[in-house]
Amino acid sequence: MATAVPRIAELTAPAAWRTVDFISDIHLQASEPATFAAWQAYMAGTPADAVFILGDLFDVWVGDDVVDGDRSGFDAACAQVLQQAGERLALFVMHGNRDFLVGAALMTRCRSTLLDDPTLLDFAGQRWLLSHGDALCLDDLDYMRFREQVRSAAWQHAFLGKALDERQAIAQDLRRQSRAQHDRRRLSGETYIDVNADAARLWLQAAQAPVLIHGHTHQPATHELGGGLQRVVLSDWDAAATPPRLEVLRLTAAGPQRMALS
Repeated sequence: MATAVPRIAELTAPAAWRTVDFISDIHLQASEPATFAAWQAYMAGTPADAVFILGDLFDVWVGDDVVDGDRSGFDAACAQVLQQAGERLALFVMHGNRDFLVGAALMTRCRSTLLDDPTLLDFAGQRWLLSHGDALCLDDLDYMRFREQVRSAAWQHAFLGKALDERQAIAQDLRRQSRAQHDRRRLSGETYIDVNADAARLWLQAAQAPVLIHGHTHQPATHELGGGLQRVVLSDWDAAATPPRLEVLRLTAAGPQRMALS
């Protein structure tokens, strides 16, 4: 599947920034309290001047009103962590494939800025292209059709117009379908569908940036794309894994460094 290069937003880091952190695919959910606790501790203690959350902070997000309608208190606790972090550092959030309904109300409440996907960050004398990464998985045709549907203004307007309980039920059903499809692919031995390298190169060339930083695939690595271009893939988070997956990509003037949190 071919795609045009999307409009690329640009963000210039203030001169005072010395350290920038990138995380993604935390997949916060009440059933995984250890991952929430690790994320909460990281957000409270990071020395970074800015934190960029490149999608899928939440395992599911059905609208910003979920915070006020939250019976368990979990979503409100997540919002409080964001708010406290937003009071002491620059906090940026990008939509992922699970939390694309995060909206302006949550960002205002949490003193955060919602980033376009993709966004070009000018920091430490270099241009860094940021994305969640799902828009580049062009060979996953089923997902790309689904993505086009749920990212449309008409679909989102209709969905957000439903009662909160109904939206939560729909989201859980979609999650079950996604897990079932993943299991079918795994059992059939189907090759994992990764980011399309040609599309990644086109995005980087359009942005005049040498490095793309993204999440989504849960396959942390650094890939050489040729011509001096790279894509750096962030890790997902899972505190219950062996060993735990709790990784931050920290960027300073010396370059990017992967940091495993204890």
